[in-house]
Amino acid sequence: MSTTSAWRSASAIRVVLVAALAAAAFMAAYGVFSGDSSSNDTAADESTAPSVDGSQAADPSAPDAAAASFTSASAGACVTWDIAPDGTATGFEQTSCDKPHRFEISAREDLSAYPTSEFGRNAERPDITRQNALRDELCEAPTVSYLDGKWDPQGRYDIASILPPAASWEKGDRTLLCGLQTTDAAGVPQESTGKVAEVDQAVVAKPGECRKVDESQVVSTVPCTEPHQMETVSVINLAERFPDGYPSDEELDKHLSETCTQDAMDYLGGEENLYQSTLQPFWDALSRESWEGGSRSVNCSLIHVNRGFFSTVTGSAKDGRDGLMIDGAPPTEQPKRNPLRDPNAQGGGETPAAPTEDPAAAPAQ
Repeated sequence: MSTTSAWRSASAIRVVLVAALAAAAFMAAYGVFSGDSSSNDTAADESTAPSVDGSQAADPSAPDAAAASFTSASAGACVTWDIAPDGTATGFEQTSCDKPHRFEISAREDLSAYPTSEFGRNAERPDITRQNALRDELCEAPTVSYLDGKWDPQGRYDIASILPPAASWEKGDRTLLCGLQTTDAAGVPQESTGKVAEVDQAVVAKPGECRKVDESQVVSTVPCTEPHQMETVSVINLAERFPDGYPSDEELDKHLSETCTQDAMDYLGGEENLYQSTLQPFWDALSRESWEGGSRSVNCSLIHVNRGFFSTVTGSAKDGRDGLMIDGAPPTEQPKRNPLRDPNAQGGGETPAAPTEDPAAAPAQ
């Protein structure tokens, strides 16, 4: 299963789509707690989210417990729930933000006052489109205020909103919770640990993961046996090198060039293996705005550049030249070089150059 991360060129679209899917997933989950299976089907149809069988709610007391946890939740609290392989969601509860959770609450709103003519006693629960509008209107400003501005819109956390269980809505509960979550490619909220304002918000991969860039400049994690443009070598935490704040462009470029190049050589088992692979070290950009919003890390990857564009690579660089295909062909034969000098000798050894051209297809993070 692939996972998708947001890059700046696609982040605005991603926030809208992810929030729509997540809101639908919540509506389906609360159908389980309330025992209203018909409302689950409606939510699933509107969002293409997995359908949830209300009969799978095991604990008869769960609806009341879930409603109480939802209604009493306030800003600063974190909530979580379980998700089965078939998409069934159960066990909604408040938990410590230091423990794994799926949602951090930034604000609560009373929809009965917004306006009463729309969300009165007999009003139907809003559909996905209206939920998205409510999130934009009611959640963005208070969430940014809650974080004291420590939010990176290009990072891994999205602003979202959730509604009470269906049974509670029918009884007149018009609470809407605003908060933050991180999701997978299907819009399913994932577990995270720690409060958003206190953790690294950067979108990062794991060493050994391969990523492809689609036509919309969105980056997806895929098996390395599938076509891709980048193979992750390491994640570089810039706060370790620059604890006092965002560095100058020159300092940042120098540090990333040296660190990513060394990480690439270590990843492949030496400079010669990097040379023979025909791949180049490549590091993500991290803007001052993202830094100030709470992101600190970047990915170091291996890429191949052809006429200013990312080449399409199949296979892992760790498998050597025999395991790679670049734009449908084996890596080009590399010319023989003079023997490398002892890197410990005076003057140091040779190191491969950083990319000398900016791939036109490279998205900015």
